[in-house]
Amino acid sequence: MCKVIVFAGTTEGRLLAEFLSKRKVPAYICVATEYGEELLPEGGCLEISHERLDEERMELLMREKNLPLVIDATHPYAVEVTENIRKACERTGASYVRVLRENQGDLEDGKCIFADSVEAAAAILEQTEGNVLVTTGSKEAAKYTALPDYQNRVFLRVLSLPQVAEECTRLGFKGRNLICMQGPFSKELNAAMLRQLDCRYLVTKRSGNTGGFQEKLDAARECGCIPVIIGRPLKETGISVNACKRLLCEKFSIPSTAEVFLVGIGMGGRESRTEEASRILREADVIIGAKRMVEACAEAWQDTYQEYDSAKIRDYIACHPEYEKIAVVLSGDVGFYSGARKLLAVLGKQVHIICGISSVAYFMSRIGKPWDDAVITSAHGRRSNLASLVKHHRKVFSILGTTGGIASAAEKLLEYGLGNVTMYTGERLSYREEKILHGKPQDFVGYQADTLSVVCIENEDYEELPATHGIRDGEFIRDKVPMTKEEIRTVSLSKLGLKKDSVCYDIGAGTGSVAVEMAVRMPEGKVYAIEKKPLAVELLKKNKIKFAADNLEIVEGEAPFAMEGLQPPTHVFIGGSSGKMKEIMELLLEKNPEVRIVINCIALETVSETLHCLKALPVEDTEIVQAAVSRAKTAGNYHMMTGENPITIISCTGKRRQE
Repeated sequence: MCKVIVFAGTTEGRLLAEFLSKRKVPAYICVATEYGEELLPEGGCLEISHERLDEERMELLMREKNLPLVIDATHPYAVEVTENIRKACERTGASYVRVLRENQGDLEDGKCIFADSVEAAAAILEQTEGNVLVTTGSKEAAKYTALPDYQNRVFLRVLSLPQVAEECTRLGFKGRNLICMQGPFSKELNAAMLRQLDCRYLVTKRSGNTGGFQEKLDAARECGCIPVIIGRPLKETGISVNACKRLLCEKFSIPSTAEVFLVGIGMGGRESRTEEASRILREADVIIGAKRMVEACAEAWQDTYQEYDSAKIRDYIACHPEYEKIAVVLSGDVGFYSGARKLLAVLGKQVHIICGISSVAYFMSRIGKPWDDAVITSAHGRRSNLASLVKHHRKVFSILGTTGGIASAAEKLLEYGLGNVTMYTGERLSYREEKILHGKPQDFVGYQADTLSVVCIENEDYEELPATHGIRDGEFIRDKVPMTKEEIRTVSLSKLGLKKDSVCYDIGAGTGSVAVEMAVRMPEGKVYAIEKKPLAVELLKKNKIKFAADNLEIVEGEAPFAMEGLQPPTHVFIGGSSGKMKEIMELLLEKNPEVRIVINCIALETVSETLHCLKALPVEDTEIVQAAVSRAKTAGNYHMMTGENPITIISCTGKRRQE
């Protein structure tokens, strides 16, 4: 049973016919020519006819098909056909929908000539000089013969049909002045024709996106050619192709079968997109993404949805089954600090990934430096110990993403004694306003940058960290404050099992040897060094500066009270408890029932207190190790071993309570 009649003959009509065919909706498609019929999908649920119908026969067709929904997707200039369809619907009571082309292009710059009709356009061109490319079709060809020397001056572009070529030849358009080609035509092809034919004018109808209007307009402007635009003769009301598809989905309960593409758009400028990305964007029914990226990518005729929340994007797609191709745009490359990870998690596996040019690849090429030896990080919406990375690596690249990002990075580098490094900064990459600078940190203090900013920092005097735990004791500023020795520190940190983004407490931090080792090993993590003694706090501050441990926060006070306002820890090292082990462990387990804890005990009383806690509190994976370290001292020509105090290392993990 026929559910829809589509009066086609245009790109819009073909798109709707393909939409109905793919979704198995029985439809009758009317086209104007056999060639138009050849462009439509064959078989299936579509019945196609190229028979020309007058008003009476349209009415008979609608009654024969039991008054289905009627869609008028005829050409904007087919005024009489549209009027016949409308009247036939009124007489039969069939529902009528008019699909209109979307106008596009900024025509208010004074560089276009407007004409109400082809006759008016020809009259205007009679008063001018220079070659003319005419793209208004073969039916209007005779009207251009009024131009003096039209056989040489006018270049006629028409469909590649034998009868069309014969008629145009009869009118006097021959040889290179008769161009028989089937569109659509890209801007580049239009521009090549205009240059090759040395045209000063291009005549076109204002026929919307699917008629190739914007590509003609852009090509003309690129070539310095003047567009002569013939406006629509009829002011109509109707809906877009996408709106019509939405109506069909609602009326016939058509589910979504859209292809979703996550598209990396490079830096933002069109030139930094891949050809594949540009093609997907051109073909998309809707462009989704953050405001800046949508505005950079969407054309005037495309639907848009400005949103970067993954769940909201998923819900929007589910509510719009009319879209067949959806492009979600992401800056740079989809695999480089982008929102693609979250989108893939909520959208499922049926998503196409279109890679883009990442900011690191683009920027490093602009400053002429390789980046395979760079540490790559992002300070945009995430934790990043940039100062420590710079101190311990020759080259660090970071995405900043705030107006004060460059200044903040420069000030941190100066704070941690890294004033001799070289900073390369990039803003608005790939845009006309692109700015790339370089200098010392002092040069960027107070600098207000664009939010779209990156930095590469080179440190020729970097201090490479050892591959394992165990910074030498002599590296720390110590004074008379107790310090966890490097051998014990190495074993204790190994028992902790830190991750790169862990949140750690060092309780009874002393000089900060454990806290510093934690911080420099976790550039994306956070360390809280809790210490009650003023002298130790001062040493902590000095060691924080020395090792550029910017992700280390010193908390002056006694545990457990000083811990109450801190974020929940994932890992905790306890080097001193002042007799409050149970209270400390209870608060830790309250903050995070699965926290990992390592405790160093020197006194037997501390061991006893800790063992009591292990029995009373909900912990598991307990382990007790005693380490005794001896160091050699010289005595004349001999070496004698001198034992350090044995340390009992107790580790455990919180056991999640059963609900």
